[in-house]
Amino acid sequence: MRVLAARLDNDGDVLLTGPAVRALAARADVDVLASPAGAGAARLLPGVDEVLVFDPPWSGFSPPAVDAAAVDDLVARVRERGYDEAVVFTSFHQSPLPLALLLRLAGVRRISATSEDYPGALLDVRHRREGTARADVPEAVAALDLAAAAGFPLPDGDDGRLRVLTTARVPEGLPASYVVVHPGASVPARAPLPEQAAGIVEGLRHAGREVVVTGGPGERGLTAAVAVAGAVDLGGRTGLPELAAVLAAAEAVVVGNTGPAHLAAAVGTPVVSLFAPVVPAARWAPHGVPHVVLGDQGAACRGTRARQCPVPGHPCLAGVSAREVVAAVEALAPAVPGAAVEEVERETSPAGGTS
Repeated sequence: MRVLAARLDNDGDVLLTGPAVRALAARADVDVLASPAGAGAARLLPGVDEVLVFDPPWSGFSPPAVDAAAVDDLVARVRERGYDEAVVFTSFHQSPLPLALLLRLAGVRRISATSEDYPGALLDVRHRREGTARADVPEAVAALDLAAAAGFPLPDGDDGRLRVLTTARVPEGLPASYVVVHPGASVPARAPLPEQAAGIVEGLRHAGREVVVTGGPGERGLTAAVAVAGAVDLGGRTGLPELAAVLAAAEAVVVGNTGPAHLAAAVGTPVVSLFAPVVPAARWAPHGVPHVVLGDQGAACRGTRARQCPVPGHPCLAGVSAREVVAAVEALAPAVPGAAVEEVERETSPAGGTS
């Protein structure tokens, strides 16, 4: 049996779908359909044979215009692969139906997805999440729920945590032990202020920690400004496999609600999550590793899904002090090598935080 697992989002979203992909792969040959923003993560997932890439006009931060030729090409590629089934994974606020229609046109015989909208003839298995006791489970668990509803439960012996496969090595010249600070995010509202991130680096250095600052190719200016007090600046120097290696070797990772938080979880590294509540932490906090959630989770931006902070000064995260972050790192770091994995969560409400 050949199954197509679709997740047309960013790298972090694809990583959160990884356990569900393993559930499918335990009973079928699995390909993943990913967007350009998520294809890199899809290639790191265990159990994946091939990765198909499609840039959907109904999803993403800057979706492309509708392109009939691109749509026709996707339908042709899916038809050529001859999938017996497809499972369309989406976030709680997205619709799987545009893709389900294309998969029907491509001849996929059985399609499963989570949908609050009436799917007509587009879905064979209509899984529902909102309004149930499972509505606020972590995204990785929600994806596993859908896989199970489609007939692919997680096999015995699989703990359901995030995982990746990579043979990349840590770049030369890094300290023997270090904490990673990743100051950027694809959504600005979910990242700390640059000056705050620099203060966190300085606080960690004063506490005796070596610090490595990471960021993508477009974040070199940011990482240069944040890598103060002798921190190592890896901005723009790591692809996703190399970043996974850097995170795996770290004692802990300090990061906003963005893809590297989930990549850290996938390699088993504890996370200090600077979590802006524009999306719910219950669903999007790091999954399956020790973590501390910092930030005012009852702030005015709560649940808005805002991409730019709607409150001047970004107080939901700006109220988190470097001292709090250092304390969180101190609490988590001793649990890294070989310790039992336990979830540690702490929500703080900084005085005056209303973002």
